[in-house]
Amino acid sequence: MNTSEPQAAIRRKLLAAARLAKPARARPRQAKNGRALPSAWFLTDPDRTKNLLAVIARLPRGWGVIYRHFGAGERFTVGAALARACRLGGLILLVSADPALAAAIGADGVHWPEARLRGVRKRSPHFIETASAHSRAGLARAHALGLDAAILSTVFPSRSPSASRAMGPLRFRLIARDADLPVYALGGVNAHNAAHAMAHAAGWAAIDAVMSGWGD
Repeated sequence: MNTSEPQAAIRRKLLAAARLAKPARARPRQAKNGRALPSAWFLTDPDRTKNLLAVIARLPRGWGVIYRHFGAGERFTVGAALARACRLGGLILLVSADPALAAAIGADGVHWPEARLRGVRKRSPHFIETASAHSRAGLARAHALGLDAAILSTVFPSRSPSASRAMGPLRFRLIARDADLPVYALGGVNAHNAAHAMAHAAGWAAIDAVMSGWGD
C-alpha cells in the first residue's frame, strides 16, 4: 500500500478519474438495453490483494471486481463469498476465464485473457463478458467475438512481471477513441496518472491502486 500519501487523498483522485470516464453499457441482450458497465475495475491477485472481503466492502457502488483465482482449490468457496459481498455492495463481479465457476457462484459474467480469444465460443445471454487486450488487433478480436468491453494494457510503466512496454496515455487515448467497444486502461494506473488516460476510455482497472486507496 502507498504510505507516502493519505488514503483519503488517493481515493479522492481515483474517484475523480473514474468520473471522467465515458459512460459505457454492455451490448443489448434479448432486445433489452445492456447493463451499465463500471467506471473502475478491481483485479484480484492471490499474492497482492489480501483481505479481499474487507477491501470489497469499502469499494464504491457500481464498480467492478474481476476474480482471478488461477485454479486455486478454494476458488468455489472464495468465489461464493466474493459474490455475496459484491451483491451486498452493489458491485459487478466477473470471474477470469471460468464460466462454470461464474455460473456456480452467481457472478455477473466472465473476463477472458487475450490468449483465450480464439475461435467461436458459446456465450451466456445473461453474462457480461470482457477481455484483456494488448493491441488494436486484440480489441478488434474482442469486438468481433461480441464481447462487451476490453481492458487494454500496458498504459503506464508497471512493476508487474507480466507487464509489457508502456504505450503511454496519448497512444492509449487514440486507440480507445477508435475502438468499436468500451476500453479500460490497465497497467501502472495510480492516483496521479489515472485521469490522464480517461479521454475516450470507459474507465480504469488496477490492483495496487485500489489496494492503496481501499486496502488495509
